[in-house]
Amino acid sequence: MASCDIPCFKLFESDKTLAFLDINPLSRGHALVIPKAHGEKLTDIPDDHLTELLPIAKKLALASGAKDYNILQNNGRLAHQEVDHVHFHMIPKPNKEEGLGIGWPQQKIEMDDLKALCEEIKSKM
Repeated sequence: MASCDIPCFKLFESDKTLAFLDINPLSRGHALVIPKAHGEKLTDIPDDHLTELLPIAKKLALASGAKDYNILQNNGRLAHQEVDHVHFHMIPKPNKEEGLGIGWPQQKIEMDDLKALCEEIKSKM
């Protein structure tokens, strides 16, 4: 990875993965896990560069001592992605005030429509 002027408090590094503390944390222990292969969205990253990401996020969650936490990965501006490189957040949620706050705007859907959507997606996998 290219060096830059932003401080990096590295937690883990391998040939494919880097994990470090977020410099603008939502809570104590908020960390990022990134693939070293560049890609803006998850679908841009080769599968063999994705294999360590969740295991490292899991290790960070355990190491942080967080009882409750979020693992977050956004793709595209509409989905709240601000940095054009795939990254996973591990965000401890120690209380209602700290950590990630989210809404969950559920939509109603008919079961027949859900079944059709399931078949459509499965046919493309």
